[in-house]
Amino acid sequence: MVTSDQRRRQLARQKFERQQQRREQARRKARRRNAVIAAVLAVVVAAGGAAYLSVGLADGASRDDASRTDPTPAPSESESSSPEPKMAIDAKGTYRMSLDTSQGAIAFTMDAAKTPRTVNSFKHLADKGFFDGTTCHRLTTQGIFVLQCGDPQGDGMGGPGYTIPDENLTALGKPAADGKVTYPAGTVAMANTGQPNSGGSQFFLVYKDSKLPPAYTPFGTIDEAGLSVVKAVGAAGVAGGAGDGAPVKAVSVKKAAVSKG
Repeated sequence: MVTSDQRRRQLARQKFERQQQRREQARRKARRRNAVIAAVLAVVVAAGGAAYLSVGLADGASRDDASRTDPTPAPSESESSSPEPKMAIDAKGTYRMSLDTSQGAIAFTMDAAKTPRTVNSFKHLADKGFFDGTTCHRLTTQGIFVLQCGDPQGDGMGGPGYTIPDENLTALGKPAADGKVTYPAGTVAMANTGQPNSGGSQFFLVYKDSKLPPAYTPFGTIDEAGLSVVKAVGAAGVAGGAGDGAPVKAVSVKKAAVSKG
């Protein structure tokens, strides 16, 4: 006879297996798509042209396409397995996130009055050591100029097991005719799955003004010293000479901490 505990464990195992299957399918699709894009870029460069990509910023299984050529939302395939953390911060306060990385210190301020649930989530994750030992897995040097971090898996597929809502999306002004706004150098914003309210733990650091749809929660501002570190990573380029991929200067987070003030 199967007990209720055994049945719960069986269901949890089946759910985990389904998630792993979906993630593996997404990885295969992403590898095929990225190979095609890399080939196109190689042809353009060989012809003496320049490639400008409107790149979606992926977070999770549904958007592992790190070099997608448009920001069109894709159906979410991820499942939240735990609830968003309860509010445990001063929703009117200012917080500072400090990243001790292999390339130097990167710190940024976060205004909880504008993005309370994002700041609350980041403090929750930092306090439990979630970001420690992670890598900034993606650098983009064409079209947009960002360093993407916060993935515990290091492949663009990982997250905290829950999602947080979009916040502060009108902060960067009215979109231009192309539907985009400028994310200024020094901005820290959330990556997402392409669907509304699908942020997790992945975020990106803008090291040069970048035009993107206003779909990514801007929640922090990098200090001058930290921005210099990110610019140096950007200047070193992407491994293999591509415009999007792992940075030549590998960035690993030794320790992340969030403090008030």
